[in-house]
Amino acid sequence: MSISGTNRRTYQKGPVTLRGEQVPATTTDERLLGTDDGAWVHSDPWRVLRIQSEFVEGFGALAELGPAVSVFGSARIREGEPEWVLAEEVARELVDAGYAVITGGGPGLMEAANKGAHEAGGVSVGLGIELPFEQGMNAYVDLGVNFRYFFVRKTMFVKYASGFIVLPGGFGTFDELFEAITLVQTGKVRQFPIVLVGTAFWGGLLDWLRATVRERGLVGDHDVDLLHVVDSPAEAVRIVSEVAAELARQERESTAEAAAEGAD
Repeated sequence: MSISGTNRRTYQKGPVTLRGEQVPATTTDERLLGTDDGAWVHSDPWRVLRIQSEFVEGFGALAELGPAVSVFGSARIREGEPEWVLAEEVARELVDAGYAVITGGGPGLMEAANKGAHEAGGVSVGLGIELPFEQGMNAYVDLGVNFRYFFVRKTMFVKYASGFIVLPGGFGTFDELFEAITLVQTGKVRQFPIVLVGTAFWGGLLDWLRATVRERGLVGDHDVDLLHVVDSPAEAVRIVSEVAAELARQERESTAEAAAEGAD
């Protein structure tokens, strides 16, 4: 019997590739979050070890990455569309500024950003995720890590980034955006820059946040100001670079002050 590799469904389960009848009916996250008859008592200890291993793999792969910026955007936008060109240019500007580029490793604007970074001679990173519909790691990723669990992957996006640049996208992009701003707003992470690219796309969201959410006191007066909105890739990278440099300066001063107090 002949096998056509291009017609067989491929499924990535962490580092394992599955095809044909080996493809599972549910994802690892779905099984973790699902309800059952109490069998979890026996299976969850093994899940803890698997989760731990994903953190170890991610930390090990990215620990020596150096300065990097996470870039988010839709998986559905195709090459040739204006946002694709924008994503490529953002990545090139980041590489020119000395940053590695981190994306979700999939198609659409993730692929565009990886392509821009790769062709500019920078480090192009993809953090993939197990999904019911397989996206796969795009061809422009130089350093790729696949994850089973969303929360492990999200940790890597934040831990190894000096900032976020967010291009037009859907629910996945919104998820990463609001997770990041929540972490900054609540002081769980240092105040790194979050830059939205595309005023025509993001303007309505910002208007709603200011006129409805902030007006009712549901967020603080300055919380919406944590978001920077620009149209130019160069401007997006300038904001990231300036804020990162200022944070580095503050950290150096804090370290020097602590050392001086210790010497006293």
